[in-house]
Amino acid sequence: MKLNKQLVLLAGLVVAGALVWYFGYFRGAKSSSGTNNTAAIGSVQLLGIDNPELHWPELNAAQKTEYKSNGRNPFSPEAPLVASVVAPKNDQPHPPVGPMPAPPIPPPTLPGNLKFFGYGTVPNGTARRAFFSDGDDVLIVSEGEILLGRYRIVKVNNTNLEFEEIASGRHNTTPLVEDQAALAQPST
Repeated sequence: MKLNKQLVLLAGLVVAGALVWYFGYFRGAKSSSGTNNTAAIGSVQLLGIDNPELHWPELNAAQKTEYKSNGRNPFSPEAPLVASVVAPKNDQPHPPVGPMPAPPIPPPTLPGNLKFFGYGTVPNGTARRAFFSDGDDVLIVSEGEILLGRYRIVKVNNTNLEFEEIASGRHNTTPLVEDQAALAQPST
């Protein structure tokens, strides 16, 4: 397009926008029944505030306060440990002052319905694969893959399985479960 045609098109769009704004703003102030909406606004109850101005003394006092930590991490969902103070006997040293060490977090476990019942390999030398039973379903997961979107299989051994909970990074092992009922049934 030539520059003149572009300028004419731009001017036309500006005029069209101005018309839409004019008719939408000035003519749209009336409702569909033809009455003005400002009368409806006048009947609104205002909040019962005694003094709508800023309360400068309270604002200044809040700005001058100094944060003093109580030892709790505000970004952690766990509550801080409370150190219990026991009166020492005369022959005992004073108890340590400060936060108590956190109790150890238990290792993760696989869901109760999921059982590690075997392993296998493909002849071309790929990673071992673990076989899990979930009721009537069988899940096959290789080393390094993710199980149920929550656990990463780290190592498949002959007698156990090492896994990692992805969210926390905690590791655990689970033993190979031999199903005695399946071994007792003769195959047909």
